[in-house]
Amino acid sequence: MKKIILAIAFVVVTVSATFAQNFAYVNSEYILKHIPEYASAQKQLDDLSQKWQQDVDQQYAEIEKLYKAYQNDQVLLNEDMRRRREDEIVKKEKDVKDYQKQKFGFEGELFKQREKLVQPIQQRVSKAIQDLAQAQSLDIILDRGQEVTFLYANPKLDKSNDVIIKLGLKPNPALAN
Repeated sequence: MKKIILAIAFVVVTVSATFAQNFAYVNSEYILKHIPEYASAQKQLDDLSQKWQQDVDQQYAEIEKLYKAYQNDQVLLNEDMRRRREDEIVKKEKDVKDYQKQKFGFEGELFKQREKLVQPIQQRVSKAIQDLAQAQSLDIILDRGQEVTFLYANPKLDKSNDVIIKLGLKPNPALAN
């Protein structure tokens, strides 16, 4: 008798837990493709990154020239002159690495620019997702973007277009790819 009551209780708890939570998912990449400011911000970031990378490449080319000149002149230089030239090359390499870190490193200028340009857009999307979750009584919304892998997802649970509409934009299925 206890086993039957225990089994019934287990089934009731399992069934109620299954129906207690409502799930949905969104594709943040798809949503962001619909926001013109996001594309503009990405272009600005790409342009900055490309400019800084050209500066880095140019500085490395200068270091390469110095190194080749040093190799050609090495036999003609005394010990003190050789050491000064080597120190100059090493210092320039360090300076370039510091520049790279300043521009591209964690907490670097590119990171700060990305935070400045993209974070307000991400906050708008996040707010729209939260509003949608509350309006549709959803308990959990997952992101189907690059990092989460779904082996199967029911298209009825995809709320990406609802978020796009909530942001005041028109969904474009062509951007899904």
